[in-house]
Amino acid sequence: MNLGLHFQLEKGWHIYWINPGDSGEPPRVKWQLPTGFTAGAIEWPVPRRLGTSSIVDFGYEDGVTLIVPMHADAHLAAQQPAQFAAQISVLVCREVCIPGKAQVSLTIPVRLQSPKTDSRTEELFATARKSLPRPVPVSWKFGLAEEKGSFLLTASLGHQVNHALFYPLVESQVDNAAPQTLRPTASGFQMTLRKSDQLIKPIERLKGVLVLSADQAFLIDVQVGKSDAGTNGYSVGTYPAKSLAKGEQK
Repeated sequence: MNLGLHFQLEKGWHIYWINPGDSGEPPRVKWQLPTGFTAGAIEWPVPRRLGTSSIVDFGYEDGVTLIVPMHADAHLAAQQPAQFAAQISVLVCREVCIPGKAQVSLTIPVRLQSPKTDSRTEELFATARKSLPRPVPVSWKFGLAEEKGSFLLTASLGHQVNHALFYPLVESQVDNAAPQTLRPTASGFQMTLRKSDQLIKPIERLKGVLVLSADQAFLIDVQVGKSDAGTNGYSVGTYPAKSLAKGEQK
């Protein structure tokens, strides 16, 4: 079963991705779950670059649904309807940032048979899934070299790539506002990523989302100094924004 946290924002306002970029913070959720259920990691859609030429944030405008898998105990028996509740903290920004909180809840019947799809929320989940980054194909290879002041990300994908954008998963590793210099190769590309001024010590791996086109985004996890196959390293108008808990029973 999956739950969705849907944020509907007025024009000009935004909230943040798991790595907010140069400012801000992502939505945070504290769950109160029925006995026998545990919450998985939030599944984050691909963000947008927000901000100015000198300060770049990563986040969402208009609306976004964050999917949260819910895992039921294997021996969970049918019971009375179960209530799922969440306390949500969110920072909503435009020219200024305003912190907000919401308490949401949803009651869902617990049955042994497979439930029917809820048509009221099916479109929200379908839209969210289309914008989730995917695992990379097993044939793709990545390498990461550390140079003075930058990282050199090399990709062998079996075809030339003329456009790519990288969103770092971890804060303060990559300079978010710096140009990402792309050099196409016969089988992929080389991308230069400037190191963040806040990077104090060497990193072992670089994780993030690689966007190749509007409908092609992939999770990558590359070890510094080695060539790796990509892995699933991804777990990992006016205010207020509305946050609603939606249930999808599949």
